Amino acid sequence: MISVGGLEAEDRAEWERLFRGYIDFYERSEPDEMYDAAWRAFREGTRLHALGARVDGRLAGITHYLFHGSTSAPETEVCYLQDLFTAPEARGRGVARALITAVTERARERGCSRVYWNTHESNATARILYDKVADYRGFIRYQIEL
Repeated sequence: MISVGGLEAEDRAEWERLFRGYIDFYERSEPDEMYDAAWRAFREGTRLHALGARVDGRLAGITHYLFHGSTSAPETEVCYLQDLFTAPEARGRGVARALITAVTERARERGCSRVYWNTHESNATARILYDKVADYRGFIRYQIEL
């Protein structure tokens, strides 16, 4: 059984372990201060949001998301699912699907016109799920670090 909900104060260490796993997967390195700042923002719940999926009561996956305006949908917001990670020992059990569904439900409740996310082209395992739950529109992302 998978349950999805907000993160509690006692989830901090396990959330960070999972988030560090996500950062490692994409071969990035972030300072400890980033984790502290992100956790504070998620706990505030005003700009950035986080959910956790539990299997047998243990945190097995996390997602981070935010709402923002869009020129192609000026009267509504859109939802960007920024990060999604499932603990290796929980993969293949529906955790990621449950997290995507939960974010989609929250976006729908808020009146958003769409939910979207990015993944690396080499993330073949995740893309199998993504191709089942969403439409791939062929976009390529470019980025300028500031």
